[in-house]
Amino acid sequence: MLHLRMITPTHLTDRVVELIGQTVGTTHLVVLNGAARDPLGDLVLCDVAREAADELLQEMRALGIDKNGSIAVENIDLSISKRADDAEEEAPGEAADAVIWEQLAESTHEESTLTITYSAFLIVATMIAACGVALDNAILIVGAMAVGPEFGPLAGICTGLVQREPKLAARSLVALLVGFAAAIVATTVFSLVMDALGQFHPGMLDNPRPNTSFIWQPDPFSFVVALLAGVAGMLSLTSAKAGALVGVAISVTTVPAAANAAVALSYGEFAQMWGSAEQLLLNLLGIILSGTLTLIAWKLLWRTQQGRMIRKPGAPPRV
Repeated sequence: MLHLRMITPTHLTDRVVELIGQTVGTTHLVVLNGAARDPLGDLVLCDVAREAADELLQEMRALGIDKNGSIAVENIDLSISKRADDAEEEAPGEAADAVIWEQLAESTHEESTLTITYSAFLIVATMIAACGVALDNAILIVGAMAVGPEFGPLAGICTGLVQREPKLAARSLVALLVGFAAAIVATTVFSLVMDALGQFHPGMLDNPRPNTSFIWQPDPFSFVVALLAGVAGMLSLTSAKAGALVGVAISVTTVPAAANAAVALSYGEFAQMWGSAEQLLLNLLGIILSGTLTLIAWKLLWRTQQGRMIRKPGAPPRV
């Protein structure tokens, strides 16, 4: 269940209450007339099943509540109420399958902005992967994959394309490109410093590397895995199962490819550098393609449910 807290202009309160009453999966409706001071208006509270929340939020935005008032959405961790149980049972579908597009856009907005923290995580992850490349250490490679924050901008690009939000897609693309460019430059310098300290040497790239040679030798499986990872990543975001994102991060060769490109560049190994760059691009394109298609499929699926989210006119609200 989700809890909605809305500040509504007085002249729209009756319409808001009517919409809540007509939407399946709603309950615990509270109206406090004149309670809001900034902005002035009424305070409307209700609980709604996750499956029905997106449709209700769209209706509220259509009324302009987001512009003339406010809409806040909170997750309810525990609700001990027979009415809440009935509301969830009434809403079609399952909560784990529901997509709240406003929430998805907001979360990807936060994760897809080029910030110092994002850049630092990506640079550190790439440096860790560089150590894994030089030592042919699979554990370091996996650790670097888990640390890398690049799925946020990838998800932002997918969401921006599907939701037709060019600013979100453009901001995410900038964060992705600038972030990886900065990581490669910083890791190239890091590799040169490690070489000066005697920790790296050119032979590390020339020696057989059975654990990490796949990083700069892309093949069809690289693209296939990226496609599957994109599907899994978007499913984890839309269903609020964030734990699956760790598995997605570990399954794709983005950060390690950037690291291998940087180390190869520092030693003038241009064949490995271009192979790593190809691996990186294949993974990024595969994730964006499958992630976008996954969101489109979810959108089409939930459109078929929209007609079932509205009660018959005149149906009493759950209060």
